[in-house]
Amino acid sequence: QVQLVESGGGLVQAGDSLGLSCAASGRTFTTYTMGWFRQAPGREREFVGCISHSYGVTKIAGALKGRFTTSRDNAKSTVYLQMNNLKPEDTAVYYCAASTSVGVPTSTLQYQYWGQGTQVTVSS
Repeated sequence: QVQLVESGGGLVQAGDSLGLSCAASGRTFTTYTMGWFRQAPGREREFVGCISHSYGVTKIAGALKGRFTTSRDNAKSTVYLQMNNLKPEDTAVYYCAASTSVGVPTSTLQYQYWGQGTQVTVSS
């Protein structure tokens, strides 16, 4: 099993930047593709981005390209989500997840392990 713990959420103003971190433990970190999802009140959990275990291949949701990026530090077993130019509609609980799927999985069904989530609130 792998345990995931997100950190870095908080309250920010529209236009600000915020970086989230997800620390993993329990299994070999490099085995997993790491993903980020978010869930706003009354909404389904949606894909934000992911980074493959193989050579750091990344994918960011189309609507978030240019504002969000993800990276990983395998030596620290940590994955990051950098969010720039935040908007009120970015307000959500952000989750880190680990997947054994190949490629760049975008569905929640493809992820086996999940963190507890961290709240990001963007004021207008």
